[in-house]
Amino acid sequence: MSKSFFKSDIASSEITSQTFYLRRREFIKTGIAAGIGLSLGGLLPDIASAKDSADGFKTDETLTPKDSVLTYNNFYEFGTGKSDPSSYSGNFKPRPWTIEVGGMVAKPATYDIDDLIKKMSIEERVYRMRCVEAWSMVIPWQGFQLSELLKLAEPLGSAKYVAFETALRPKEMPGVGGAFAVLDWPYREGLRLDEAMNPLTLLATGLYGETLANQNGAPVRLVVPWKYGFKGIKSIVKITLTDKEPVTAWKMQNASEYGFYANVNPAVDHPRWSQKSETRIGSGSFFSPDRRDTLPFNGYGEHVAQLYSGMDLTKNY
Repeated sequence: MSKSFFKSDIASSEITSQTFYLRRREFIKTGIAAGIGLSLGGLLPDIASAKDSADGFKTDETLTPKDSVLTYNNFYEFGTGKSDPSSYSGNFKPRPWTIEVGGMVAKPATYDIDDLIKKMSIEERVYRMRCVEAWSMVIPWQGFQLSELLKLAEPLGSAKYVAFETALRPKEMPGVGGAFAVLDWPYREGLRLDEAMNPLTLLATGLYGETLANQNGAPVRLVVPWKYGFKGIKSIVKITLTDKEPVTAWKMQNASEYGFYANVNPAVDHPRWSQKSETRIGSGSFFSPDRRDTLPFNGYGEHVAQLYSGMDLTKNY
């Protein structure tokens, strides 16, 4: 038998990824639970082109049903209720879209999001997500490491932090209007540069094998799985490298409750509730919720604890 018999004529982009294949029943089940009639054909074009993430960066925990991920959100630009983002983000236009990368870099640039995605190594990352409000999810993201984008910009030696900014479109974001603003808009967040360069830190462009939905931060959002969810800034338009700790939206709103680091820490309670445990959304029932212990760094300590060596995490919360 000739060697050519084993040569495949199938493009790599048409091959089902290992993660999807191994968890295909779970993707189908959660899609059905969403009542969307999710089909293999609807998933494969997007998810097949994503390579599997490293074993240390994924979990085999049961995925949160897609319907919950799409309808239970904090995205205050569209309202403060959990269902407001899915109800009121329909007029938001995530394309065309550009991201400006600048500040203390050798190569500042403005990128079209679709051109940027073509340049990057898109991966699947199944991450736990822990909200500061003591609920959690397990979400299959697609995206690329933030470090890839920062390397293109070539940070200067003086850069110590990375600042992020969300789009501000009052006509498309009903939550930013009115006389009493919930936050000082636009939404802003930040990381230390070493946190931003950590391989776990993701810029997500999709979830559940589909393009990121408006209510989840389309077209691109930050995912930092060892930190509380409010660090995951959505609909990013600007990334700036700086030598000063960035101003962040929730710290400005209430610094005593929402610190800059926001590492998941069951030993440090929020002033108004315990952080020792969490409720897993989409699991359990109304009468018997799925309540479980919270893990330090949300279970990712082996990958990130060294970033905080010598720091007092009760003060640097």
